[in-house]
Amino acid sequence: MQNKPEKPDFEFLVLMASLMSIVALAIDALLPAISEIGESIKSFNATDNQLLITMIFLGLGVGQLFFGPLSDCYGRKPVVYMGFTLFAVASVVCVMAPSLEIMVLGRILQGVGLSAPRTIAISIIRDTYKGDYMARVMSFVTAFFILVPIVAPAIGKWILDAFGWEAIFYIQLFFALVVAIWFWKRQPETLKPEYKIPFSNHVFVDGLKEFLKFPETIAFTFTSGLVTGAFLVYLSASQQIFESQYGLKDAFPYIFAGLAISIGLATFLNGALVIRFGMRKLALMALMAFCAIALLYVFIFWNKPNPGVFVLVAFLSFQFFCLGFLWGNFRSIAMEPVGHIAGIAAAINGFVSTLLAIPIATYIGGFVVDSVWPLFAGLGICGLVSLGIMLWVRKPRGIVARGLSR
Repeated sequence: MQNKPEKPDFEFLVLMASLMSIVALAIDALLPAISEIGESIKSFNATDNQLLITMIFLGLGVGQLFFGPLSDCYGRKPVVYMGFTLFAVASVVCVMAPSLEIMVLGRILQGVGLSAPRTIAISIIRDTYKGDYMARVMSFVTAFFILVPIVAPAIGKWILDAFGWEAIFYIQLFFALVVAIWFWKRQPETLKPEYKIPFSNHVFVDGLKEFLKFPETIAFTFTSGLVTGAFLVYLSASQQIFESQYGLKDAFPYIFAGLAISIGLATFLNGALVIRFGMRKLALMALMAFCAIALLYVFIFWNKPNPGVFVLVAFLSFQFFCLGFLWGNFRSIAMEPVGHIAGIAAAINGFVSTLLAIPIATYIGGFVVDSVWPLFAGLGICGLVSLGIMLWVRKPRGIVARGLSR
């Protein structure tokens, strides 16, 4: 594989970000409509309705186990088309759902379908780049990707007010169709024929055995799950926090967008700095700051009511700024040694991190009822455990791994 230190192609960055951003659109555009959907399907428990957000992550995790290995066998592009097709079917299930249970099923299936473009985008990036340059590309892709969470809640609110919550699913379908056609027309297949793995009933088991040979890959898969789980608490409870606890229903989309900007700014800066400082050093510094900010909130507001909204937003902004340096670098560090099984490795990485994130979010989210304090306690605990794992597995630069030869 040819290393590419040059500036990545702009269209490639935007296309990869678009493949991943359909997930963000499917999640964030629905946030302003959660209460209306609950009324429509006769589900009036706010905590139960959070399942419409968290359960799509279950589908994302499970789906990767199928689509990742298949992409190593048959190529990246056919698997992406399969995922888009399943997403379309699942969206219809959501629109037609008569109850919370059926809609949750539809959301899980949406996640399964979207796991294909999301996972394969990472595999395509790994096929094309490696090392710190991969981290740089991942950062720029994430920076573009963050544009969707910035505008998605506001778009969802506008669609909700104008056409009803069902129209949000139709807009998602239209966006997916546009991206699928763009991908079909402009993105070449990146899996070289000599790297294709013949399909067999033990292809995943063989890939898992290879994955487990790299301690750093395992460690950063777990740290990704921990910080994602902590963030998922915010994502699933944000509507309840700002609308119920703070009474800011109309302002919620704009607050959400502002917080997303802090993540986008950090990911962009990471892309500019990662070649100079290295992804491991940046990730370590950001993780230490992430823990410090969460613990500072925990100690200041112990047994106290929620602070003013500006104080809360300030803490969350600094917290999410740190996240912008973590996600892309964690994923890149985990994927660096396993380029020779990029599809299966991306699937295992995504599945394990998601499987870890969902129970964390579900458990901690149950405490975020009338106070934001449990959110920061969860962020602090997950951050400290991640820091412990990172320090335990920390190694000097220059890891020699079979995947780096690609």
